[in-house]
Amino acid sequence: MPSGRLGKADLAANTNTDLYTVPAGNVATASVCLVNRGAADVTVRVAVRSGAAGAAPDNADFLEYDAKIPPSGVLERTQIALAAGETITVRASASGVSARVHGFEESA
Repeated sequence: MPSGRLGKADLAANTNTDLYTVPAGNVATASVCLVNRGAADVTVRVAVRSGAAGAAPDNADFLEYDAKIPPSGVLERTQIALAAGETITVRASASGVSARVHGFEESA
């Protein structure tokens, strides 16, 4: 059962990025942390979705939508319960945003 870092990325501007997908037969509890390393405000989106890798989130999938992070600021969502096959997808309005998912998996 993995625990600790489950996924990470240096986000590209205006691009959906799948950070972590729960493997079949498992469930997970995770936290998502987004850090703005840039000198200007950025907006970010965080979604939990089902479906194929790289698929766009549906409107009902978003936990955060265009939330503003100031320079050197952090947005963190914790205790996200995930079922097998669910994916955490993030997006930022500019580059210079670090994203990390940490938590743990266990057998369903």
